[in-house]
Parts: sequence; structure tokens; C-alpha cells
Amino acid sequence: MQTIAPAAQIPDWRTASGLVSYPEALAEMEARAEAIHEGKATELVWFLEHPPLYTAGTSAHVEDLVDPDRFPVYDAGRGGQYTYHGPGQRTVYLMLDLKKRGRDVRAYVHNLEEWVIRTLALLGVVGERRDGRVGIWVARDGGREDKIAAIGVRVRRWVTFHGIAINVNPDLSHFGGIVPCGISDHGVTSLADLGVDISMAELDRLLKQTFVEVFPGFADE
Repeated sequence: MQTIAPAAQIPDWRTASGLVSYPEALAEMEARAEAIHEGKATELVWFLEHPPLYTAGTSAHVEDLVDPDRFPVYDAGRGGQYTYHGPGQRTVYLMLDLKKRGRDVRAYVHNLEEWVIRTLALLGVVGERRDGRVGIWVARDGGREDKIAAIGVRVRRWVTFHGIAINVNPDLSHFGGIVPCGISDHGVTSLADLGVDISMAELDRLLKQTFVEVFPGFADE
């Protein structure tokens, strides 16, 4: 049986000040993931915001980039399709060692979803999974469903990078330059759009609180 690891398994937390460029973030994730694999660094959960940009996952379709000249477009190397990042969106990158957390990528993605859902619940927002649609969704009036959080991951040698993005108070018009995650039949929302006024610092506090509920550290079997 798997046994719960000691409290030391809780990762380092880092919060970036200012906007972090996407190339800088990618380089940092790559370096940290490699160091974790080599046993030279601890796990890391990194809270940040990006300047306005679009990222293309490994399944991205060029026709879903509606306005290619609007913002810079980067090849993310993660799974999924096109995603927007920008100010007012809390992006969280997780560099975790799945060798100590179950060696199950599907369970890891499920935990990311559960992490977002539990955090939103503390704010009175019902976030839900939808079969065939990546991310977390909110039901609106008239049967409409809007996406409030994106999820994209990559795992290399059992170390994760990339992660989640929760729309706190971004400019929702910026999503108009892409078909987010290849889904054109639904919209995009944010906490502010839903009437929730919360600072990034307070959201981060709630994310840290729910993290330890959802991501128990496991010792090697």
C-alpha cells in the first residue's frame, strides 16, 4: 500500500511580482523539472500572470487561431489546443514529482480539476467537469456554459510542468482571437464576470489551502 509522505513533501510556493514573459516561464519550468528529476531541487508551485499572449498545445489547429496578429503566439509543448494568458488571470505552474505521487498522469489531471473545483466552491462558484471538454465549466442562465479555468499539462520523466489558469478578472475580449481549446459552442467567463470580487493574493491563499486536501504526497512504494 501507498503511505502518506511526511509534511516535507509539501512543495515550495513562489509568487511572481509583475508579468512574466512566456519564454522566461518555459525556461524556468524546464530547468526546475530537470533539477527535480535529478534530485537537486524540491517540487514547486508557481503563481504568476503573463502579458497578453496565446499558446498552442500539441493538438492545436491553425484555423482556431482567429486573429494571429493580435498577441504573440507561443508553442507551449503541453497537451491541448489554443489558450489565452494575460493580466487578471491566475496562472499556476506545478513542477511535481509523480514518482512520489502515484505515477498516474490521469489521476494527476483529475486532481488538478478537483483543486480548481474545490477552490471555486469556497467562493460560492460551482465549477464542473464536462466529458469531452478540457477545463472547468460554469452553468449560466438559458443552458449556456462558460469556461472559467483552463488545464494543460506535460509530464517528462514523471515530473510535471505547466498547470492551470483561472480567470479572475481578465479582459474577456482577448479570448476572441482564438477558439479556446478548440471549443466554439461555449463561452468564457471569469470570477469578476460572475460577481466575485477577489484579489490574487486571496485566491492564492485559497489555492494553497485546498492543495493539501487534493494532492497528498505519497512515498515510493
